[in-house]
Amino acid sequence: MIRFVLLSLPIFGMITLGWAAVKVEVMPAAALEALGAFSFRFALPALVLRLIIGEPLTALFNPRFFAGYLASGCLLFALTFGLSRWLQRQSSPVAGARATAATVSNLGFLGPSFVLAFFGQRGAGPLAMAIVAEIVILMSLGTAIMAGTMTSGVDTSSLIFRSIVRTPVIIAIAAGAVIAATGIALPQSLDNFLAFLGASAAPTALFAVGGALAAQRINRSTGLVALGITLVKLVIYPLTVWCVLALALRLDPFWSNIGVLIASLPSAGSTYVLAQRFAADADRISAGIALSTTVSLVTVPWIGWMVVGP
Repeated sequence: MIRFVLLSLPIFGMITLGWAAVKVEVMPAAALEALGAFSFRFALPALVLRLIIGEPLTALFNPRFFAGYLASGCLLFALTFGLSRWLQRQSSPVAGARATAATVSNLGFLGPSFVLAFFGQRGAGPLAMAIVAEIVILMSLGTAIMAGTMTSGVDTSSLIFRSIVRTPVIIAIAAGAVIAATGIALPQSLDNFLAFLGASAAPTALFAVGGALAAQRINRSTGLVALGITLVKLVIYPLTVWCVLALALRLDPFWSNIGVLIASLPSAGSTYVLAQRFAADADRISAGIALSTTVSLVTVPWIGWMVVGP
């Protein structure tokens, strides 16, 4: 266990540094948006593209893993939506926002850091499939629900399509898969550039996550909802993924273990942006993201230890 805590220390060290920098006002909170945009739009796509190109195409896509991981996310999305919509009597946009927060992980900022730390470059394929399952499918579903009843005159399908094709990470995954399929070798200078740019993805993203945490506040009125989102995201989701991949589909331990680790990551910050845009309980969604990120500082290393082994 100590080895996995030590392995996670640089990751959480960068988060803590970002938090402290904003707290003591060394880094203005307004600068975090630019830092996060650089990581998400430039550094992370370079990292993902290079990782995918470096793996054989057969190792990048496992249809059983993809189907099982997506089925787990869809099941939790439906259950969270149902509980919020009919038991708690929330509107469809609010229920959709909570379901999205409970099932879409912070794969862009935290995914590469933990996956590469625990599984190495072999984790590029599962991470790419998880991004497609959660961002392309589950987040699109959540966006459709939030937008469908809260706005008028909006072409929801066009909105979702534009958001997908304009997502740099999705573009990098598609480009990487094409290059890997053709077997084209990148020029050494271009490979070096991608390596240099991609190396900045993790520290800048983690620093921005920490700074965002410093700006978040959770009060009593939002605490219960935040706790529910955190419980589903950090406990029930990984457990569901393990039951589906390891018990139902009986996949190789590598696939089930990495699926559990990816599912255990905290909620994606982009869900808050969507909830704010469509007036779908943005304050409570923000609190859920902040709480899940804070709790994951303890749970993710523990799950890493559980799935990878001593």
